[in-house]
Amino acid sequence: MPDSQPQPPPSSSSPGASDTTSLLLCGARLTDGRTVDVRLGGGRIEAVGTAGSLAAGGTRACGTRVDLSGYLLLPAPAEPHAHGDTALSADTGGPVSYDPQDVQRRATEAALLQLGHGATALRAHVRVGDVQGLGALAAVLQARRSLRGLTELTAVAMPRLLTGVAGADGLAMLRDAVKMGASVVGGCPDLDPDPTGYVQAVLDVASEHGCPVDLHTDAGDPARLSRLAAMAGGLRPGVTLSPCGSLGRHPSEITSRTADQLAAAGVAVVCLPQGGCGGVERRGTAPVRLLRAAGVRVAAGSGALRDVSNPVGRGDPLEAAYLLASRHGLRPEDAYDAVSVSARAVLGLPEVRVEAGFPAELLAVRGERLAGALSLAYSRIVVHRGRVVARTSAVREFCDSAAAVELGLPRQGRVEPS
Repeated sequence: MPDSQPQPPPSSSSPGASDTTSLLLCGARLTDGRTVDVRLGGGRIEAVGTAGSLAAGGTRACGTRVDLSGYLLLPAPAEPHAHGDTALSADTGGPVSYDPQDVQRRATEAALLQLGHGATALRAHVRVGDVQGLGALAAVLQARRSLRGLTELTAVAMPRLLTGVAGADGLAMLRDAVKMGASVVGGCPDLDPDPTGYVQAVLDVASEHGCPVDLHTDAGDPARLSRLAAMAGGLRPGVTLSPCGSLGRHPSEITSRTADQLAAAGVAVVCLPQGGCGGVERRGTAPVRLLRAAGVRVAAGSGALRDVSNPVGRGDPLEAAYLLASRHGLRPEDAYDAVSVSARAVLGLPEVRVEAGFPAELLAVRGERLAGALSLAYSRIVVHRGRVVARTSAVREFCDSAAAVELGLPRQGRVEPS
């Protein structure tokens, strides 16, 4: 049963600003089993109380109310690995168009799709140089501006080559990309004739501008990965690797040693359980349990969203969490952490908890427990900066059944949140 197309509800708030009116989320269930009311204001959680305790004073005192009876309230996911410049290009036929208007349209639509799934922040990897020049980056940055107030989009500049004579243009373009507004530098060192030199060039630019680093690697060469960890150790504001799909194919002692080195260097890993992305081979998912056990920060991203690398990619963080739980054996709580708390940490965003004082970045999904929500999270309500920015509603109906009535089986009604 497909979900309806998510559409941000109308709002009188100006783009880019938190809604100054308060919002009361009523009757939401938390993962610890409590049913609570949550009051939001100024882009933050103002109060959390038992159901009905925050409603005193009526609508005027509480602001807008949203009935979350039957919904589980969670910290909103974040998307640490998107490709806005190639998203939604699988069905176009022929080479991907890098016309700025095409890129801006695809990047905007992709971000809204992922917002509808619950991701209120995302990091888009954008190729610079070669055919694209800086046009694709400019288009993604324009999409970012148009989406302000709905979702937070940051861009990673990804040149193909950075070493030798051929890499001189790429290095200059990388610096220009940062000046344009790319807030993260990265790329795919595996594609450069000198992978170590490529990494060093990226780290140098990151140090010059105080940028985070986000590199694509399949992690097929453990010695190269060890050198990268040694080079990146201590760099602030941080280094992220993805998708590292071949890391688990090495002998266990090598994989464990490499994981220890990544942990010691403070390097985070973003795995892609829904599939790969352009620039690296699709060889599976990084060994998430081993990496977590070693102390590596592990987040999960979506990777390709309906482009040539994955024509059926959904860009759904809850599906990524579902796959981590069902295929890789993580507890539902740890799987959801990978797409929410850890994903936000990788993006350098503040932590979110459903507690007073924390940012009002929230996702409500129909269901009572997290495991069930990861399995059947059809209906969703997304809150960004303290206001509802997307709703997706789904209703499942069956023909009348005496057996269902006799057994007292639950049936989802048509009642929608107010």
